[in-house]
Amino acid sequence: MTLIKSISGIRGTIGGKPGESLSPPDIIGFVSAYASMLSNKYAKERLKIVIGRDARVSGPMVKNLVNACLVACGADVYDLGLATTPTVEMAVAEMQADGGIIITASHNPAQWNALKFLNNKGEFISAAEGEEILKRAETGDLVFPLTENLGTVNKDDTQLEMHIQKILALPYVDVKAISNAKFSVVLDTINSVGGIALPPLLKALGVNEVFCLNANPDGHFAHNPEPLPENLQMICHVVANREADLGFVVDPDVDRLAIVCEDGSLFGEEYTLVAIADHILSYKAGATVSNLSSTRALRDVSERHGQQYFAAAVGEVNVVQKMKDTHAVIGGEGNGGIILPDLHYGRDSLVGIALFLTQLALSGKKCTALRASYPDYFMAKKKVELLPGTDVDKILIQMEARYTDMPINKEDGLKIEFGREWVHLRKSNTEAIIRIYTESTTADSAEKLADKIIGEINSIK
Repeated sequence: MTLIKSISGIRGTIGGKPGESLSPPDIIGFVSAYASMLSNKYAKERLKIVIGRDARVSGPMVKNLVNACLVACGADVYDLGLATTPTVEMAVAEMQADGGIIITASHNPAQWNALKFLNNKGEFISAAEGEEILKRAETGDLVFPLTENLGTVNKDDTQLEMHIQKILALPYVDVKAISNAKFSVVLDTINSVGGIALPPLLKALGVNEVFCLNANPDGHFAHNPEPLPENLQMICHVVANREADLGFVVDPDVDRLAIVCEDGSLFGEEYTLVAIADHILSYKAGATVSNLSSTRALRDVSERHGQQYFAAAVGEVNVVQKMKDTHAVIGGEGNGGIILPDLHYGRDSLVGIALFLTQLALSGKKCTALRASYPDYFMAKKKVELLPGTDVDKILIQMEARYTDMPINKEDGLKIEFGREWVHLRKSNTEAIIRIYTESTTADSAEKLADKIIGEINSIK
């Protein structure tokens, strides 16, 4: 059983003892603390909160607890039912709500669920707000209203259509070009909310033919829900066999996007953002942002357009803040997360699909040819085991001292650049390990760089 309490939300496995898993008492405690934090922040007795969930089997149970708890806290709940994470985020702003809760464990397996808390802009709450929620939940610093001030639950099934219409209105989306291309597209929606959201999106975009795998949103995930190569063999086979133009894969809450080329090869999650940034920068000048562990290819593409690239600490909230600080026109993460500020500050696979199809249609290229137009980089991801109590910060300081003549970034751990190669060292907050991420122009050289750094760490730890 697992319960992970963090400033960005509460995540855990369903079933087990309170305090050791995502149990009903834990759900009620953290949702009450969230409502209390919002009431205090906005000095409001009557809150308006938007709720949505992915299709996990535990979703209805968790949602009912969340709704009842918010009603008890005096909040009016607007329940979107099965809804993508980006749809909930946009709905908060569209409905001028005070906040939102997304009930999803994202790419985690089916036995997990989570509460993701949003502010009144539909963005993830700040670190300070997260700390306040954790403190209020721990201390029980909560006050509930009297009977006459209880909240209400209201159903709203209009927000997906709002989301789609705002995507269609973007100047970077060309429905005519997509329609003229007569694309054949295969989807894998993992038996979650993508099965509800993506078919109407593709119909609105004018896609000629859509074949959907795992389309029933019953929460019985057809495979491991993280869109990694080893979990995508079925759609790769189907795209090639059906001679489709491409395929799209989303995670259970539809904020990560992976692309399959016409020959069944993977476009590469790291390159989802690279390609879409290339498309946006052809329309609009401005900075780009990804996190420190994402591919250098985004920097290359940005500089090709004469624009500046910035790296943020790992985590969506950090990427969003860096995008605001640098007035970036596009950003995201190497896990297939696309953030387009013109739409909203959240990872959004729906807008990612619309932008990629536009780019592909206007280019006249096949998916494999578009991928070949970007520089090739390869990553290695490893870790170094440490003894409990090891001073990780001291190790990072000593590693930094070895490479003082190289470009260094210490915003999130330690990143060292070696020309077109880099290594990123991050300490874990939950395990006695240092995570090692490297990138180079070949898979072999990325592995060798990682092994070299690991050897150096072992020599000083």
